[in-house]
Amino acid sequence: MRDAARDMSSAGAGPPDPEELEAAGAPARGAIAPETTVGAVHLTVSDLDRSVAYHRAVVGLDVLERDGAKASLGAGGLELLHLVEQPGARPGTGFTGLYHFALLVPTRADLARWLAHAARDRVSLVGLSDHFVSEAIYLADPDGHGIEIYWDRPRDVWEGKVAARLTTLPLDVDALLGELDDPGAASFDGLPDGTVMGHVHLRVADIPATVGFYRDVLGLDLMARLGRQAAFLSAGGYHHHIGANTWESAGAPPPPAGVAGLRHATLVLPDAAERSRLVARAQAQGFMTEDTGAGPMVRDPSGNALVLDCRGLT
Repeated sequence: MRDAARDMSSAGAGPPDPEELEAAGAPARGAIAPETTVGAVHLTVSDLDRSVAYHRAVVGLDVLERDGAKASLGAGGLELLHLVEQPGARPGTGFTGLYHFALLVPTRADLARWLAHAARDRVSLVGLSDHFVSEAIYLADPDGHGIEIYWDRPRDVWEGKVAARLTTLPLDVDALLGELDDPGAASFDGLPDGTVMGHVHLRVADIPATVGFYRDVLGLDLMARLGRQAAFLSAGGYHHHIGANTWESAGAPPPPAGVAGLRHATLVLPDAAERSRLVARAQAQGFMTEDTGAGPMVRDPSGNALVLDCRGLT
């Protein structure tokens, strides 16, 4: 089981995650409500049946609702992923958009159970990483959408140290699977209740413009920056709710029609007043918002769409 888990880290293909570079910090000066979190990610897929089957059997999400060309998936009744089918849509290589969405499981044992399942079922992985703030497993769905499944180390381990310590080391597979009495026999019934969308990592065209939007317009704190290659921003001192990189997308345009990619990510605000304040600030700085059924939508300078939701409201 441990050998299989190690072998899977070389399976699949893809560029190194920019989190493999050492993080250089920058002063944080956020103004967004500290309770802000990330919500459901909405994606275009080329084959809904295939995608739903993958996210159920491999990722471990439940189907919450399905209606024609759309499906809602999540864990514990909470929507985490919304899929919309566009038959024949091609992968979004060469454009801005989603780098990966990141599902945060409650405990290290939950991550170990997921890894044991992946080893047992020979799931193709992109990588296995220790980021100091977290331990993470990377994979990609049939359309090439990146996925991270991770758990956070206790906050007192990394709080105040993100800029200096955010990095990537090889994941200690033996130590992780040591959370389980018998990894080969550990049951896996899907992602556990309490799983949330921990962060969203975006492909962007330009880092300074991206920081200017997420920090200076929306008010997220800049937790770490890797020169002109990547930046990590958050609310409330979290290590990052939004990651952004130019690894595959420096100077790239947004995807055209017919691409399987990010429809929008969701920023969940604590109340309607905070949402109204963000909308007003975005509009005052020249970023137009669009009314949607899920809430106002604003696009970052790379064209990535972000819906501003708030708890208990739509």
